Amino acid sequence: MLKRLQQKWKVGPVQIVIIIICFAIGGSLTGYLAKKIMNVILIEQGWLWVIIYILLVTIMWPLAVIIVSLFFGQFKFFSGYLHRIGIIMRLVKNVELNQPLNVNIAIFASGAGTNAQKIIDHFRNSSLAKIALIVCNKKKAGVLQIAEWEEIPYLLIEKQEFFFGNAYLDELKQKKIDFIVLAGFLWKIPEKLLKVYPKRIINIHPALLPNYGGQGMYGNFVHKAVLAAKEKESGITIHYVDEHYDNGDIILQVKCPILDGDTPESLANRIHALEHANYPVIIDELVRKLVSSH
Repeated sequence: MLKRLQQKWKVGPVQIVIIIICFAIGGSLTGYLAKKIMNVILIEQGWLWVIIYILLVTIMWPLAVIIVSLFFGQFKFFSGYLHRIGIIMRLVKNVELNQPLNVNIAIFASGAGTNAQKIIDHFRNSSLAKIALIVCNKKKAGVLQIAEWEEIPYLLIEKQEFFFGNAYLDELKQKKIDFIVLAGFLWKIPEKLLKVYPKRIINIHPALLPNYGGQGMYGNFVHKAVLAAKEKESGITIHYVDEHYDNGDIILQVKCPILDGDTPESLANRIHALEHANYPVIIDELVRKLVSSH
């Protein structure tokens, strides 16, 4: 339960405990004050008393939790939380950067989906964009379990339709996909997709391109090649996708040193940390630029 809430609210294990304490204190404070007010009003307990009490609690609860959150350093979380409730109840207009929520992101992945999970976590509470679809080419890929757990629609694709058919453009159009993120997706993107999504498809590669890229260069194959070449550093490359493997314009590169005694697995761990820290942030920045340009 707590782990699910952590993922939903994008908070750490300590913060989730503090948030629950704020909820508890805020709720207790609301109930106490509401009863005090009802005693002053001197209305006999009955249906009218219940209605007024519920109205008081509904009105006072947001104010109570906001006040409590100030003492626990959680004002930012609770102000955002109440704002989202306001959007759901249509009391607050869903606006960020003076734009409605209009960016639907599709994540293309072939493997376990660790990067996909970080991206989903990052955009979980975003009022600017959402992860609207997971696209996968492997029936047993772990990313499909993530899609089910996160209740995100997924599309299982086949090679014939992807490369020689309509590249699943109809399905992407149906989901109103605006932006595509490759997160460990091993197929080349067909020209039909590139034409429909120019500069709207990005990829992350676990090395410093243009070296150690190309077909078949993924995962530990990349790290083994980097170590075999006795490089002093490696890193990640986030780039736009074009008609060639690992070839599009570079958006960001982040480096890390190669240490004595490094193995492909130990190097992979540091590369994963760079991916998780930087990929969601870059996606967010690109989405904001996309929105502000319209």
